[in-house]
Amino acid sequence: MTTPAGSEAGWARQQQRYGTRDIPVNPRWLLRGDVGFDSAYGDEVLLAVCAEIEGLFVDLPPRPRERFTLVGCVPDGALADLLDRVPAGALGAGRAWLGDVAIAEPLPSPGRSPSWMGEDLGDVVVLARRPSRTVPEAVDIDLDGFVHVYDRTAAVVRPGNVPEFALLGGDGTPYGTCRDVSGVFREQAPPLVPRVRLLGCRPQAPLLAALDAVGRATKASLRRRRIRAEVHTIAADGSAHRVIDAVVSGTVGSGEPSRFGGGLLDVTVDSDPQEPLPVGVLDILAHRQHGPPVQKNMWSDHGRELRHQWAMVAAAHQSVVQDRSAGTTYDLDGRHVTDIEGFYCALGEAINGPGGYFGCNLDAFVDCLRGRFGASTPFRLVWHDSNVARDHLVAGYDRRRLAPAVTVECLLGIFAEHDVEVDLR
Repeated sequence: MTTPAGSEAGWARQQQRYGTRDIPVNPRWLLRGDVGFDSAYGDEVLLAVCAEIEGLFVDLPPRPRERFTLVGCVPDGALADLLDRVPAGALGAGRAWLGDVAIAEPLPSPGRSPSWMGEDLGDVVVLARRPSRTVPEAVDIDLDGFVHVYDRTAAVVRPGNVPEFALLGGDGTPYGTCRDVSGVFREQAPPLVPRVRLLGCRPQAPLLAALDAVGRATKASLRRRRIRAEVHTIAADGSAHRVIDAVVSGTVGSGEPSRFGGGLLDVTVDSDPQEPLPVGVLDILAHRQHGPPVQKNMWSDHGRELRHQWAMVAAAHQSVVQDRSAGTTYDLDGRHVTDIEGFYCALGEAINGPGGYFGCNLDAFVDCLRGRFGASTPFRLVWHDSNVARDHLVAGYDRRRLAPAVTVECLLGIFAEHDVEVDLR
């Protein structure tokens, strides 16, 4: 690895800042966090800089659909209606799509709070029904779909002392009850990527202490090898920016001399269960290596997941900016707004220029409208080529988000609530 042309001054500042003056490579990554969870270090300590990280960016196959059974179910509402109108032979097909289902604790008695917040299932399809073998006059219903979890490896803990489950639709309407649910509650899944390797690594004192404990068979040494570090990318000018959701978490397993030379190590970490980021994030970060993108719509060739990651990277690189005065007019290039992720990318660039940020989901979008992200309300937004969004941001179910689709009308309503005038062109 060589120093990029024109970045010698930044490289020198980086060497001074991170203590890497004698490293023969230009570190690309910085890890900040904690090792051993020892209060002597804290959770924001510099742990290492390194040239490459293997296992942090990996393309996984699509998440497989999951199968559930409502045991001893007494259906009601839309669930009962679906079972009445769809023949048994058509279950499992499009006509048997149910949408979102919440599994909750029945309403507690007055004055008592629920002991369990429940679990949500998304994109649910009814596969089959049959008389229940355990509850007379009830049915067992097979479903497939997805459990709402932040990470597909996450555990879903079965609640205690809940003798019966209430079933609710996405809008809270009753769908019936069931005595038990199978397929939802489960233990933590094993790691999808078993290990991460920090290549060309210059460990700092806490990580060196973890490496020193490798090979010792005591509980204390195992604890000393535990690491949780947020990953930052180092730009050519020496600045470091967090990569949102990029975390090295697990147990330090080994350290060996690195092919990058110069006394550097390749450190292996046996990973905790977690999902890696897609490989395409590396290309997005590469656009930032020498500063923000120089032109708009560089995100437009990406699919929905990488458009979302583009907005996340923009959020991490968003500097504190003074809001422009109220009444300012902004121009949104709508040619590529074919999904809600494209809207956030295009809006960020309309407000804050190429690579700019102004939200990555509905909550963040609303938060940006409250100020401190480059624009003061009221302002005027000229939405060019708005017909593209009109054709794509329509009512329906969003299978990527496992939620009702965000429509143009929904976005216009949010703008109106915050005194933003939108001129659709």
